[in-house]
Amino acid sequence: MRPHFRTAVVLVVAAALVVLFLRNVDLRRVALEIAHAQFGWLALSLLTMLVNLAIRSLRWQYLLEPLGSASFANAFRATAVGFAANSVLPARAGEVIRPYFLARHENMTATGAFATIILERVLDVLTVVALLASFIFVFDPGVGQANPTAWIAVKWAGVTAGGAALASLVVMFLLAGDPERLGRAMIRLEQVLPSALAGLIARVAEKFARGLGAVRRPGRLFVALLWSFPLWLSIAVGMWAVAVAFRLAVPFTGSFLLVALLVIGVAVPTPAAIGGFHEAFRLGTTMFFGASDDAAVGAAIVAHVLSIGPALLLGVFFAAQTGLNLSGMRRLADQAESSRPA
Repeated sequence: MRPHFRTAVVLVVAAALVVLFLRNVDLRRVALEIAHAQFGWLALSLLTMLVNLAIRSLRWQYLLEPLGSASFANAFRATAVGFAANSVLPARAGEVIRPYFLARHENMTATGAFATIILERVLDVLTVVALLASFIFVFDPGVGQANPTAWIAVKWAGVTAGGAALASLVVMFLLAGDPERLGRAMIRLEQVLPSALAGLIARVAEKFARGLGAVRRPGRLFVALLWSFPLWLSIAVGMWAVAVAFRLAVPFTGSFLLVALLVIGVAVPTPAAIGGFHEAFRLGTTMFFGASDDAAVGAAIVAHVLSIGPALLLGVFFAAQTGLNLSGMRRLADQAESSRPA
């Protein structure tokens, strides 16, 4: 898909989600809800966003170890730049900018580092599904009775996501088993492709498989999964704190359900998850916790600003330190998509 056409499609989707989010809402009342939000709880939410950015960086540093030693400082800077790029560029471009930014400062391949990000996402899904399962089977205060159809859909989505994540781990385990053999197998593509292209694909495949090395080390993979729980609990605390600030009847464990819905919402590849995040937050709080549309919309707007603000500001600062501006991020994303083994 051509970049300009893809951008246009993403913007149309974002606009449609924003319209859906703001339908039947009194913007004056939304503004009043925001003005009367409790500042202390919002400050706590902001703090959790900084904490989860640091935990993400620590976990990524740990997953990168099979590729080489990466400093926490460089992992933190690259993580912030990647999330900042996600906030200003479509199609989650930050996911490919992040490993390329790291590769500029560490002696490792961007392709291998990109593989660890995919592994991160699988661990994220497993953790969110585990938290959702704990809410459904242990803590559920009967919220499913408010909307049984939506509740069943949430359960099936959780089961499907968990199964897909486990299957992905199996595939990654197989790919990481013998990177050199995988590279040699890819060379055989020269029977149907030009030899130069086949060689390029083979090198990419081998580097990517090396990046999945943590999957072959059960102890390391388990520790990385353990790191994922404080990460997502921090995110849950941040969302719960916003709900409390807006006086929404969301218990702390209810934030596990809210976070699961937000993961679905942010999967829509709009810049900064605009629209998808907001509508997921609104639906979760109104359908399952009885929030009014005005309060839910106000809380969603503030939660979104707090969730992207720290990474956006830090990422822009770190990018500027290396002379990377918005147009440079866009070029880096284009380069990453067209030449993964850089």
